[in-house]
Amino acid sequence: MQERKDTVPPALAWDDFRLVKAISDQRGLTQAAERLGINHSTAFRRLGQIEAALHTALFERHRTGYVATPAGEEMVRIAARMEEDVTGFARRLEGAAPTPAGELRVTTADSLLIDLLTPILARFCARCPEVRLDVVVSNQALNLAKRDADVALRATDDPPDTLVGRRLATIAWALYGRAGDGDGGALAERRWVSPAPGLGAAKAARYVLERTAPERVVLRLDTVVGLADAVAAGIGIGPLPCLIAERRPGLVRLSAPEPDLSAGLWLLTHPDLRRAARVRAFLDFVGEAILRERDLIEGRS
Repeated sequence: MQERKDTVPPALAWDDFRLVKAISDQRGLTQAAERLGINHSTAFRRLGQIEAALHTALFERHRTGYVATPAGEEMVRIAARMEEDVTGFARRLEGAAPTPAGELRVTTADSLLIDLLTPILARFCARCPEVRLDVVVSNQALNLAKRDADVALRATDDPPDTLVGRRLATIAWALYGRAGDGDGGALAERRWVSPAPGLGAAKAARYVLERTAPERVVLRLDTVVGLADAVAAGIGIGPLPCLIAERRPGLVRLSAPEPDLSAGLWLLTHPDLRRAARVRAFLDFVGEAILRERDLIEGRS
């Protein structure tokens, strides 16, 4: 009688799972290799070795890209869980750091950085010289759970449930124009500038369209800083956050703050990081500094 031999499963490394997930996410070898910092031939060879060891195809090759087979999808799910576990471990380990030191990745919008946060960062750097700041300027929300950033300063009325933090103020918006231009007749008949709806200022874009004809909107911008520059240049009147407009001597307020345009100002982090010394120091320092600017932010200056 022939002796039965048990099949020994192949040994797979974490990098194998990372490669399969990257190929699935990017739908191709070239982009996956770039994401992992390896060359195309290495990625191609390694995928072949993994499939040979498993005796199964992990991807179907189509003109539109690589599509995971059921086996490939299972590896991607496992890789996602592993990635989450590794990231969570790193966050918890960093949370035990005793003193404010190391790199701190902060994300915020351009308008908040330029008109509010930069001088506060200067004072924070002087207070905590061992903390190295890496600021990511983005008008899109980054994933703090995946360490795209450690701390976020955001204008939002609906912060993610997965994050912790506090609402520091309410960002007031009002209608502004350039000083010295005269009343220009009825506001609806003047030229307007408007934020682009995709900017995250959809409420302000609707506000403009509700108050003037579409043909009176001569410029749309996907940056609030650019919008303030456009109003200051005399291109048109438009809604602006008070914290930006009130700092510009060439602008005048044409309306009281509009409650429908307001948004909360939140300072947020991931729960696993909130007790990290550098994160705690940043949250406390920046939070208190922003509270001192609350009258300006809320349009009472």
